[in-house]
Order: sequence, then structure tokens, then C-alpha cells
Amino acid sequence: MKPFAYLRARSADEAVRASSAHPGAGFLGGGTNLVDLMKLGVETPDLLIDISRLPLDRVADTDDGGLRIGATVRNSDLAAHPAVRARYPVLSQALLSGASGQLRNTATTGGNLLQRTRCPYFQDTSKPCNKREPGTGCPAREGAHRDLAVLGHSEHCVATQPSDMAVALSALDATVHLHGPDGERTVPACAFHRLPGDTPHRDTEIRAGELITEVVLPPRPDGAGSLYRKARDRASFAFALASVAAVLSVRDGRIAHAALAFGGLAHRPWRAHAAEDVLRGAPATDETFARAADAELAAARPLRDNAFKVGLARSLAVEALAELAADS
Repeated sequence: MKPFAYLRARSADEAVRASSAHPGAGFLGGGTNLVDLMKLGVETPDLLIDISRLPLDRVADTDDGGLRIGATVRNSDLAAHPAVRARYPVLSQALLSGASGQLRNTATTGGNLLQRTRCPYFQDTSKPCNKREPGTGCPAREGAHRDLAVLGHSEHCVATQPSDMAVALSALDATVHLHGPDGERTVPACAFHRLPGDTPHRDTEIRAGELITEVVLPPRPDGAGSLYRKARDRASFAFALASVAAVLSVRDGRIAHAALAFGGLAHRPWRAHAAEDVLRGAPATDETFARAADAELAAARPLRDNAFKVGLARSLAVEALAELAADS
């Protein structure tokens, strides 16, 4: 066992100071991913900074009709919150499709965003992995990659980001609020996670010492409905082979607002900008929805064993958009 120190932070400032002073430190919220990775020897922090008692566990309305979600709000509490269920059902559905009830009772908003890939080569320290140890290679490209990326991958990494919640936040145009040594800043949720490029060990845009304090949702677009659809190998406690978060409003038969994000296809939740360009102002028909999905997925570069993901994602997107249009 690798020894480590433990600090229960009394404030966000104290947590950030401790993290900045110990480059090998890790923040501990629910621990549902971090502790597992410590057991595997993938994560080896020399200091755990417990932030679970900080006053970051509130969900509150913003002045403009949006929603503030504290970083330590539990996934189960967020999924059940009346404002989330009424105004942002896509987020509630995404949360409830992830993990198990026991894990959702422990996992936090910030920790969910920071969870790391479930690529088997990343989790096995006896295997090379550029994400875990830069420069060692990516055996997944020629090995077991059925569950891995078809969009945005590189020769250095084909891992996928596993969060369901992050896909919904991307489609909702959420912002992630960070507190660090240089003060406060925000990052759009759709840009918070990185594509691998030649630095796959960098999962997110977080800088050294920074702590997620909250996620902020903008007001729901007028008349917009939203939903989350996920395809997986079993009905519970399984990560997405492909998923889609969709937000849509229709006026007089034409699409007034459209936001679409895919999960399970890339190193980050994949905001479907090409699809959205096709959708806006177009007739709300199955033909439009199929054309939009095809426009986005034309960029896919599947590997030997995961080409099925492209058709799966297309079907999920068309069905989700059609369901929302029918309810408009």
C-alpha cells in the first residue's frame, strides 16, 4: 500500500492552497472513481484533500431563471431535485442512467465531471498507456477497442469519457466554475474535457490547484423539451456504447432551437455543432433529423471493431429528436 496524508479542508481557499503546495494531491468528494483508481495503482496521490464538508452542496435558482449546482451535490439528490426534473429532464435522465443507486448516493457533481476513462489498458498498470504514462503507446488501437472512440481520437489515444451527466451538461450549455490559485474562472461544459491529441494524459482544462465549485445552467430556452437516450450492454451499471442528449423546440413546424451532444463516442462529450447547423430553422421531420445526424457522424473514424457505434448513435439521435418534436 502506498501511504498518503489526509486533510479535511475547512474552506475552498484552504483546499486550493493545499493542492497548490502538493502537486501530487487529489481532491476527495465521494471517492467513487478516485478510490477505485487508487486500489488499482493508477492514481497515487500523496495527499487526499477532503472537500466533502465544504458548503458546496446546494442547488439554487439564479436570478435569470437558471440553476446553480454545487460541486458536492450528490448525483441522486440532483437527479431527484424538482427544478431539475421540471426544467432540465435531460440532466435527471442522464444521472439516473449512470452507475447504480448506491453509487449515485455517494458520487458528486464535481467528481462525476472528473471521472476518468474505463479503457481497460488505462486501468491495467501492467499494460502501456499514453494516458497513464505518456510516451508508452496505445495498445487499444490494435487491441480491445469495441467500447472506445470513433470521433476525435488520435494515434496516441482512443479512450472515451464515461460521464453521462457531462453529456447532458454539454447540450444544456452549462458552465463549470473553478476556484484556483489565480482566482475564479469559468469554462463552458462543452469545452471542459479535452480531445486527446498528443497529450491524452490531460483529461480536462483544469489547471494545477483548481477546484470545481459549481456548475451553472442557463435558463431553459422557451418551449424547449429535452431528453437523454443511452445504449449499453446491460440495463444497469454499464457505460454507454453510445448516448445522446437532445434539447429541441419547434414553432410552426420548424426547429427554433436545437442542441445535441453525443456520449460514448469520444474523449469528451461530443457537442454536435454540424448537426445543429442542419437542424436550426429546418422542418421538424425525420428526414431533417437523419440528415443532421449524418452531417455530424460523417467525421467518424471507427476502428476495426467499433464501427457499429456510428449507426447506433445515428439511430439514438433521430429517435430522440423525433420524440421531442412530437411532444412540442
